[in-house]
Amino acid sequence: MNTPLTYSFGYSWFVAWGYALPLGIFSGLAVVAWRRRWRPGLRALFGVLALWSLGAIGVMQLALGINLPQRIFVPQFLASGEGAVLDVGAGSGRSTVGLLLARPRARVTAIDIYSGYYGIDDNTPERLMANARIAGVAERVSVQVGDARAMPLATSTYDGVISSYAIDHIQRDGIPQALSEVARVLKPLGELLLMLVNVDWWARFFSPAMAHHPGADPTLWHRRLVAAGFDVIEEGRRPLTLYYYARKGESAATR
Repeated sequence: MNTPLTYSFGYSWFVAWGYALPLGIFSGLAVVAWRRRWRPGLRALFGVLALWSLGAIGVMQLALGINLPQRIFVPQFLASGEGAVLDVGAGSGRSTVGLLLARPRARVTAIDIYSGYYGIDDNTPERLMANARIAGVAERVSVQVGDARAMPLATSTYDGVISSYAIDHIQRDGIPQALSEVARVLKPLGELLLMLVNVDWWARFFSPAMAHHPGADPTLWHRRLVAAGFDVIEEGRRPLTLYYYARKGESAATR
């Protein structure tokens, strides 16, 4: 059974659980205020702040599922359940583990630059492999250190590419190159599932820590994918997410 404590994806405590602290404080104050019959307005304030803190935890743990394997919510992606998949910006393995659990005959190469801080403490290939072992899928995973903008991988190698909340963290002028690299390593008509951070208004209200993420522009990302040689089949939204399901088009296949 998967719970937020099953895996060790390594997100810093203040990212994943930071709002537990104000939840405890305001819940305690609400109880004290109620028992000591403090002013009704004060009791209500503490209660509201406790509920707000609980909502912030819900944003991270339920809506985003930050401590759980990534949900593969596009059934068409690698629908056969098998094939060679590249996870671009794999980090500690949320997408790798989620995909391998959902597609039991697939194999994943996980690639990440493994430098810099993106909310994960000790972001290493070893952490990814530890999570793969917890899920029982380690025999179907290999890890490669590399930059998404210049991947040390052969052309036309993979049946699919998945990337969750990674390519949108690349500097703006490097994004087209990363998408072109994705197209390059895909086989003709290979599939891409791209997930981008898209902070909804309710998430900004409950979790100011997410507010620094700019909203994802659907028109811009659609244009970027087409320019990289993809045919966009489906695009949509999930909580905190803008996603695209696309295939490598004929023009990219002949490059």
